[in-house]
Amino acid sequence: MLALLHTSPAHVPVFDALRDEDHQGLELRHFVDEELLARARREGPEAVAGAVRDAVDEAVAEGARAVLCTCSTIGGVAETAGAQAGVPVLRGDRPMAAAAVAVGPRVVVAATLESTLQPTVALVEEEGRRIGRPLEVRTLLVAGAWSRFEAGDTEGCARLVADAVDAVTGADAIVLAQGSMAPAQHLTTTVIPVLSSPRPGLAAGARAARAG
Repeated sequence: MLALLHTSPAHVPVFDALRDEDHQGLELRHFVDEELLARARREGPEAVAGAVRDAVDEAVAEGARAVLCTCSTIGGVAETAGAQAGVPVLRGDRPMAAAAVAVGPRVVVAATLESTLQPTVALVEEEGRRIGRPLEVRTLLVAGAWSRFEAGDTEGCARLVADAVDAVTGADAIVLAQGSMAPAQHLTTTVIPVLSSPRPGLAAGARAARAG
């Protein structure tokens, strides 16, 4: 069983659909705690380290063979908190970051929440160091998109993100930092590769769960 740690219930049907498309037979168990993101935004990601550890321990106790954190803001905290979990604890955006730096050194990190920018930039830079590639990382905060997502207007959120991404120039890859931004990937018209995290993140989680 693969446990998924979410900070929005909106991610549950997204990952269930991806499982049905790509990983038939994989058992998923969803753990949703919106307060983790709310508190991380107020106080910083480290403030929720204990709560994330508790969530991981709960997932393992219920039989998880791997845990996938789908929230970019707290993904690094989840990796650290899972060091003693006894099962792999993965951040869902790491495969996306690795793919971005493999494309080229100029990476734009787009987000709808300012709190997501720093953790995602740090992850992209970490992946660049891993392959010995110096990077030029820029950030793009899409104003107004998060409020639309919170209001349930996922289409409006995706359109704002796509329009902002299509205006980017001078980049080798564009990273959609949050899983909630993934629908915008298919609305963009830019020739620059636009990467999102849910599908590659779930693939990594599925491999870890099946190997565990």
